[in-house]
Amino acid sequence: MRDDDDTRDLELIKDAALSAGQIAMGYFRRAVRTWDKEPGHPVTEADIAVNTFLTEHLRGARPDYGWLSEETADGPDRLTRSRVFVVDPIDGTRAFMSGDPHFCVAIAVLEDGLPVASVVYAPVFDEMYEAVSGQGAYRNGMRIGAQPRQSDVEMSRLIGERSMFDHPAWPEPWPKLVLPRVKPNATAYRLVLVADGRWDGVVVLWRKGDWDLAAPSLILQEAGGVASCHTGEPYLFNRKIAAQQSLIAGNPMLHERLVERCKTVRLPHPNDS
Repeated sequence: MRDDDDTRDLELIKDAALSAGQIAMGYFRRAVRTWDKEPGHPVTEADIAVNTFLTEHLRGARPDYGWLSEETADGPDRLTRSRVFVVDPIDGTRAFMSGDPHFCVAIAVLEDGLPVASVVYAPVFDEMYEAVSGQGAYRNGMRIGAQPRQSDVEMSRLIGERSMFDHPAWPEPWPKLVLPRVKPNATAYRLVLVADGRWDGVVVLWRKGDWDLAAPSLILQEAGGVASCHTGEPYLFNRKIAAQQSLIAGNPMLHERLVERCKTVRLPHPNDS
């Protein structure tokens, strides 16, 4: 039964995320080696240590699954697999490097391009978010839900760049918003904060990797929210280029209104080439 497979996979990735979080904490707020894997994209020895553990642990348990990780060289093999692990060993590397607690481990299991089991674990806060398709979303064992109270954009609590909202090119200026004083660097953590109702929505108008979005998008969906590209196009993961155009997230009514505001923005589609 698929549901049984999803539940078994959830237990596997939960255990892996907890251990990965412990490994990350062993490096946190200590002198760690860092370098740029490409300009503007830092990585640390902690990212690599966590990725090595997850690769061995998860691929050892499910050798027939494909593998996609931010810290593993990509290849075409994953495109031939029905089930695929999608991993961000430390989402929020910049936060981790600066001693900011808002980083997490994100792991999803995809089936035919859609997440069916996922976890996001924030080790500093000991917050474990989890979901299985069709079974709801949970934080530390308690069911969570994206708050339906905010359907208007005005005064909505959005996580996004102030400079983006204030840009003069918008045909219609954004109304007054509530933005975080300290913005979580990790995309996955931003999304689960919407899933548990602490924030209303997220707006990111640039490309994001599948590893940023696969795990938390299922958690948000199971919490009653929606995540999509800025045009409203739903996510399909594990395509040739493992990335998405953008990110709009919120409860269904707020999501619809955010898409209406953002959908005319022209952004390249990673898989159009």
